[in-house]
Amino acid sequence: MSNLTVSKHFVQAALAGAERLGFDTNEMLREADISPDLLRIEMARVSSDQFSQLMQVLWHRLDDEFMGLGPRRARSGTFATMCALVIDCPNLEAVYRQAFQFSRLFEPMVTMELVTEGPSAQLETRIEGDIHDPSYFLRESLLVIWHRLGSWLIGQPVELEKAEFDYPRPPHGDEYRHIFHCPLEFESDRTALTFDKRFLTAPVIRDRSEMRQFLKTSPADLLSRPDESNTFTGRIRTLIGRDFSKPLPDFEWIAAELHTSPQTLRRRLKQENTSFQEIKDLLRRDMAIYYLGRQELPINDIAGKVGFTEPSTFHRAFKKWTGVTPGAYREGERGNLQE
Repeated sequence: MSNLTVSKHFVQAALAGAERLGFDTNEMLREADISPDLLRIEMARVSSDQFSQLMQVLWHRLDDEFMGLGPRRARSGTFATMCALVIDCPNLEAVYRQAFQFSRLFEPMVTMELVTEGPSAQLETRIEGDIHDPSYFLRESLLVIWHRLGSWLIGQPVELEKAEFDYPRPPHGDEYRHIFHCPLEFESDRTALTFDKRFLTAPVIRDRSEMRQFLKTSPADLLSRPDESNTFTGRIRTLIGRDFSKPLPDFEWIAAELHTSPQTLRRRLKQENTSFQEIKDLLRRDMAIYYLGRQELPINDIAGKVGFTEPSTFHRAFKKWTGVTPGAYREGERGNLQE
């Protein structure tokens, strides 16, 4: 199981196009194993598996990889065709140039373009025509998919120096810290990702059989399940593990395991917009949500599993994370939430 969760904001943002087109979004949610009741909880989250399923339901039902948010439809299979083209590229620069050439064949154009200036490279959003993207989900998805696809193709993280957005910081702006792991700039004159040019010469190391496997769940998995090994945050999550019933490793041990000094690791986490304490808290939250989905587990047992000796302390922490008690959250997942 994946122990990552996705904010309900992204669930609702992804469904905005289907809703506008008159689809029954509650039915789509249920198909993805998400209780529509859960979304009535203000700070609810779903598992990355559920979110990935929802994306696949959406693309299939709408036959549109832009999810009804774009200036036109991108029929199912568009992304896979682009991937079939770029798999033979020699390096990352060729991948991004080829992907842009492919995307500009469609009108109006919805794509990312590689721009190289000085020591840095940018992937800039190019969108023509009117989009129906009230929560910025289409724009966020483009950035995330192109960035994570590139990283997967070269087998290493394309470390971001900066992410810019040509719109004001949205209410869910805090979630961006955990998506982009780099400094964020809102109200910029463009929507773009900046990274060091050296990544452009990195060779493509994947082959066609790996690509076939990758496409079985992509791009849904790219959105919901980033390759966590790409970041210090992800590597720390892995080192901490999932068993919170025993004492957690301390920061010094973690730094030593990652072959870095505590000072350097603190600095790197700051660059990724997080801290050791926050990583532990969010991991506890995600594990608690996972265990609450297993209806047979008593809530007091879950408290112990996520490292709380006192159930009352767990209740307080969970309410801080989600706005409701563990019991109310479980009722929301069951679809029994009372007004």
